[in-house]
Amino acid sequence: MIRVALHSQDQKLQPLLAPALGKDFYVVVEPESNRLKRLIWHGLLDVLLLDLDSEFCDAASQARFFEEICDSSTAVVALTDDASRLIAADLVQRGAQSYCRKPPALRELKAIIRRAYEYTVMKRELRGRHGGALPSEAAQPEAPEPLHCDGLIGSSPQMCAVYDLIRRVAPLNNSVLITGESGTGKELIARAIHNLGDRAQAPFVAVSCGAIPETLIESELFGHEKGAFTGSNGTRIGYFEQAAHGTLFLDEIGELSQQVQVKLLRVLQQREFVRLGSSRPIPLKARIIFATHRDLSKMVEENKFRLDLYYRINVMNIKAPCLADHLEDLPRLAVFFIKKYSEMYNKWVSGIRPEALALLEAYDWPGNVRELENVIQSAIICADGEIIQAKDLPESIQHHEDLPDEEAALPISSLERMIRDFKVRIVMKAIKDANGNKALAARRLNISRAYLHRLIRLEDNFKEVEIA
Repeated sequence: MIRVALHSQDQKLQPLLAPALGKDFYVVVEPESNRLKRLIWHGLLDVLLLDLDSEFCDAASQARFFEEICDSSTAVVALTDDASRLIAADLVQRGAQSYCRKPPALRELKAIIRRAYEYTVMKRELRGRHGGALPSEAAQPEAPEPLHCDGLIGSSPQMCAVYDLIRRVAPLNNSVLITGESGTGKELIARAIHNLGDRAQAPFVAVSCGAIPETLIESELFGHEKGAFTGSNGTRIGYFEQAAHGTLFLDEIGELSQQVQVKLLRVLQQREFVRLGSSRPIPLKARIIFATHRDLSKMVEENKFRLDLYYRINVMNIKAPCLADHLEDLPRLAVFFIKKYSEMYNKWVSGIRPEALALLEAYDWPGNVRELENVIQSAIICADGEIIQAKDLPESIQHHEDLPDEEAALPISSLERMIRDFKVRIVMKAIKDANGNKALAARRLNISRAYLHRLIRLEDNFKEVEIA
């Protein structure tokens, strides 16, 4: 049974938590910090839920309380509202295991608590092995970080599902197909599979099939002997051989021609290949992971991708979610990129203003996490102070309009205008029913927060909607 303590002044949250979590969790509610410290330092708690809700408490004082107990072996999870989410992200950077928005989705909260408990157990084991003290930072094994998986960042249900699949397939030798839009981190998923498997010490070779001219792709993949074709003055070791006993990551597999698809299928079936200009088969020792942003099943229907090859590579499919579908991870991603590029450019930038973060969350992110990284990088360069301001963001983010001018000026009597206004009514009613919690309203409507924000801005622009 996992021993969980809630440190909160929210009278509504306290009686709901224990019955909601269920019999696998023993829950105590302790609003008094001194008594809570005694429970923590005597090792009587596994996970602490630290409520940063600005309506009931001073979030800054809760952050100071975290400083006092952060060296304990009890994992801390921050519960945060919109006003205190930057403090929550900062606590994660300083050692808290995770943060969860209020009101939390029950399944997500349980998963976060269980991962935090695993960290608590590991930390206590390390203390036991070293006489009650952790080894030095240089010698200490890395504890599993519950908010990322080998370079991937996020604690949303979508990302947790990806982490689960990565851990399941990592120790196996089967083929994996990673799908998702450009910029969602497909190569990071492939590297995580490689690093968490038994091939971690062997090479990881990444190849973008769409970046290699069709006339050279076979030579690049299989290699060639001297004199195999005009201009081949020496032997070339192809990517299949370079990967050796490691992992070969073939990105944009949908860009391969039909001719190369046939040869790749034979390699996968026979587990051997032949260099161009040679007849000697070479065993395929590497694991192969594939990725694409295309819909391969549709390409099969259009006879652009071989059905037999599709079945061969699609043994396990991992879909990388687009950023708009897990916007709750955006603040932590932003903090990560701020730290990365402030160090790279030797600028002391430590955070982002709430209004700037709100602009980021209201944006559509067609370029996904890669676009967010570029935006933060640009903002770091433009920032004059220690905090990123709204003015530091690109103009496309500052003045983002979700509707073209002609749609914004739709005639009041038009069908499109009435449909649009009806959607706004539904969203504003859902936000009111959720007591102003936009994240909860989006979950109840089963829409992304980006789309919800677009409809909110429509309401602000037209002022025509009245909540029923």
